[in-house]
Amino acid sequence: MAGVLVVLAFAVLSIEGALAATFTLTNNCQYTVWPGLLSGAGTEPLPTTGFALQSGESRNLEAPSAWSGRLWGRTHCSTDATGKFTCASGDCGSGAVECSGSGATPPATLAEFTLDGSGGMDFFDVSLVDGYNLPMLVVPEGGSGGTCSSTGCLVDLNALCPSDLKVVLASSDGGSEGVACKSACEAFGTPEYCCSGDYGNPNTCRPSSYSQFFKNACPRAYSYAYDDATSTFTCATGSTNYIITFCPSTTSQKSSDLNPQAVGVSSSTAISNNTMVYVGGSQSSDGAALYFARTPAVLIALAVLLAVIA
Repeated sequence: MAGVLVVLAFAVLSIEGALAATFTLTNNCQYTVWPGLLSGAGTEPLPTTGFALQSGESRNLEAPSAWSGRLWGRTHCSTDATGKFTCASGDCGSGAVECSGSGATPPATLAEFTLDGSGGMDFFDVSLVDGYNLPMLVVPEGGSGGTCSSTGCLVDLNALCPSDLKVVLASSDGGSEGVACKSACEAFGTPEYCCSGDYGNPNTCRPSSYSQFFKNACPRAYSYAYDDATSTFTCATGSTNYIITFCPSTTSQKSSDLNPQAVGVSSSTAISNNTMVYVGGSQSSDGAALYFARTPAVLIALAVLLAVIA
């Protein structure tokens, strides 16, 4: 009997350990967003590499153990007469909704993850190093340890973007709209801004006026390559799920002249208090949602255990 209990207990742990986390992607924008997903080299891929997420819609993705990669949102997407799919911001160049191993074309707001990393911790950040295209919030749910708290960029920087960094899309009525904001590296390509060559280390590559623009607006997001100290967050592996929300305020608009900031959400409070979750729905940060999301497999194993004991 003792041997059976050990085997079943191991089975329970194996079922739980097979999945490192659940990502819940939520679109609070008032327009469709097409999330793109890229798995790191040598890691098991996620179930999809790209899909459409309608306004108000959410979708769960199960991430395997030790997964690493990045997620982003694509906007202003369409399919032409030949069937080629393209997006004005965040396009992955695959010509299809699925990115199939291709990453985001800058500029794009990125959520980056390494699950089950050093010390049994998940590492995550929101990066503007490759520029910005829409507001994003990452909320760890049920996590603990390390620096386990929310991060992101809640401000609509497309309206505030400096003219020499702004990406503009012409509209059918003859007007134009800012749809993304380049990094200084993308805009100018110099070693000083790209942290390359003689500037390829943290001692010589320092924040620029352009990276400070991003940092001042989004203090917890990466603003340049060596911004680790204030921008990398950690949670205990196996106890944390992650909610990734595009346009964390439900009042966010596509048009730059309607809402220069995610109205109603203070960037100074929302991401400094990990009990405050702005995802346009009822979410829990006390671990209850995590428990119920991960319980079915455990209950199955325990039911088998009880049947054997009986």
